Amino acid sequence: MAHNIADLFEHAVDAAPDVRAVKVGDQERTLGQLEVESNKLAHYLQSQGIGPGDHVAIYSKNSLEFVVGILAIAKIRAVNINVNYRYVEAELDYLFDNADVKALLVERTYAPLVAACYPKHEKLQHVVVMPDSVEPDDASDISSFDGVLWADAMAGQSAERDFGERSPDDLYIIYTGGTTGFPKGVMWRQEDFWRVLCGGIDFMSGVPLEEYDQSKQADQPGRLITFPLTPLMHGAAQASLLMHLFAGQLTILEPRFDPQRTWEILEREKVMLTFFTGDAIARPLIEEFERKAATGAPYDGSNLFAISSSGALFSPAIKERWMAAFPNAIFTDSIGASETGFQGTGVQDAKSMGNDGPICSLGPHMVVLDEDNQPIDVATNVGKIGRLGRGGHVPVGYYKDEAKSAATFLVVNGERYSVPGDFARIEEDNKVTMLGRGSNCVNTGGEKVFPEEVEMAIKRHPAVYDSLVVGIPDERYGQAVAAVVELREGESVELDELREFLRAHLSGYKLPRSLTVVDRIPRNATGKAQYAQARDAALASSGVNA
Repeated sequence: MAHNIADLFEHAVDAAPDVRAVKVGDQERTLGQLEVESNKLAHYLQSQGIGPGDHVAIYSKNSLEFVVGILAIAKIRAVNINVNYRYVEAELDYLFDNADVKALLVERTYAPLVAACYPKHEKLQHVVVMPDSVEPDDASDISSFDGVLWADAMAGQSAERDFGERSPDDLYIIYTGGTTGFPKGVMWRQEDFWRVLCGGIDFMSGVPLEEYDQSKQADQPGRLITFPLTPLMHGAAQASLLMHLFAGQLTILEPRFDPQRTWEILEREKVMLTFFTGDAIARPLIEEFERKAATGAPYDGSNLFAISSSGALFSPAIKERWMAAFPNAIFTDSIGASETGFQGTGVQDAKSMGNDGPICSLGPHMVVLDEDNQPIDVATNVGKIGRLGRGGHVPVGYYKDEAKSAATFLVVNGERYSVPGDFARIEEDNKVTMLGRGSNCVNTGGEKVFPEEVEMAIKRHPAVYDSLVVGIPDERYGQAVAAVVELREGESVELDELREFLRAHLSGYKLPRSLTVVDRIPRNATGKAQYAQARDAALASSGVNA
């Protein structure tokens, strides 16, 4: 049993080659068509000397070519490297160097940046230029890095599946989106990646699946139609795509997020499941839904029965509006990280929402660790706060970073755990309230303040559209809680007014001591908070030296 991404995909192809698998705009592919195209690209990459263990980066917005690229790389046992398409030249240079990229699949609109970076990276030898995912097509020069157009690379290549045996130990690397510092490459064995992120363990029951369990679903009636709203450059989106490919379910992708177009697609395609990264996506979506409903001709979202958020804060104030609009849908908050995979999930309703953070049931092999890195008995320590850790299927480590690997992947009582630094408070019935990453925790006068708790409360203020909370230096308290907010159009708020509003929701030591208003809250393309940028804005506004 290979338990390898390419094999799991091929099982689904063999079971149901004619089922719809991926749709982007007006373009659609069946499982069989994806098989043909990924085989052709795989053969081209092999012809260029790319083989097992070589690193191939994909630098693109969501597209059919992106999907084909992921599959082709896995088929020849090369290693997929995800690239943030918002990177500037210096960030690309860092990634190409740190990841030892040998080949690159790039959307043509980014060709000028590739041209600037290419001469500086001797290991980067081959570039395949993908068509633009958004019209009009780009015509940037690709001659300076000897780029080969996608159509030319595919022309004349064999469509046969004649690749060698694969291994569950083949690597899958996910570079972290990162809220602070440089991204790190998380190295997963493909079997482990499948288990904890692509459905190889049942997310609700914790029961491991057999190799062919997902592909047996591919030719069954009632297959899901899913619409993930996060970019494929994000590990969670790739995992969602692969999980649904393995089971023959349809995944709809869009290269850019637009609330109106999203609802039109949800309505037209009768989407059943969607997931996003917290308020950054959820807020503009529900506002567009409410706007259209107010005209008397609402969007038809009656097929949408499952709505899930992970990776960023889905605040109660926004969630309540979603629940009012979709009273029969199932809402879930899932917790996880690039270093852990799926950690747990919580089915949410109006009565079970926490004011401090999402409340989730702990998944299999999950522990809460105390300050001495010892597991806390969750049955007898309700209210205690600790760091979340996951055992069982965990990554090999960070690529080329032994020190950070040693700090994150710990051996506790003979078992290896991934402990990236997320804090949680133990609740009853094997549940926890997520409090956020410890590196962002504000220590003010000896009290710990977790930013997400304060952010949720701030977002309840009617003038606030979005918010981040950071710690800035303070002579008296060591650190002071600083609020960075993006206001709704035409609104205003003063610090004293905000503090008075928050007293109904937060203890006094958690109230912000400074307020910085910005045009836009800094978030990356997946909606994750960029706390370093928010802290810079707060420091500049307050005149405090870091």
